Amino acid sequence: MTPSSPRPTTGGDPALYAATIAMGVSAGLYFAFDVSVMPGLDRADDATFATVMRHINDAIENGLFGLVFFGAFLATGASGLRLRRLGSARAARWAWAALALYSTAVALTLGVNVPLNRRLARLGPAPHGPELAALRDRFRGTWVPANAARTLACTAALACLGRALVLRARS
Repeated sequence: MTPSSPRPTTGGDPALYAATIAMGVSAGLYFAFDVSVMPGLDRADDATFATVMRHINDAIENGLFGLVFFGAFLATGASGLRLRRLGSARAARWAWAALALYSTAVALTLGVNVPLNRRLARLGPAPHGPELAALRDRFRGTWVPANAARTLACTAALACLGRALVLRARS
């Protein structure tokens, strides 16, 4: 082995494992909204829908969610760099693909879902009747498809990280 060649590693890839776990948790969270939270809220009246969404949005802004949300991004990027340095170019490309897909989910979260959540929080108890129904429809009409796109992006990123794990194990 020459001084400039990658050193073999006998240990695992903690960043790749962390990225895969965080990505799976993220995909699962968004999927849960797709298949249970939003369909369940669809059965509620407009005021309940708005109140529960506000409570969910307040509750989700916590350190553990932040760790997973930003950790998935950082760990995926770090795993791509590490894989590249270790000479696992194919695995690194899958990690970079995962990072690009997850970046889409982050962009949707910060550009669509969070602004809608904040707008809903600012409503307060004022709107009632048809006005609240229209606000709910506009909120849902944008929030739900954006969440479905986040689910797909995270699930595809998870698949990419799974492929990177397989390729890394083979190298």
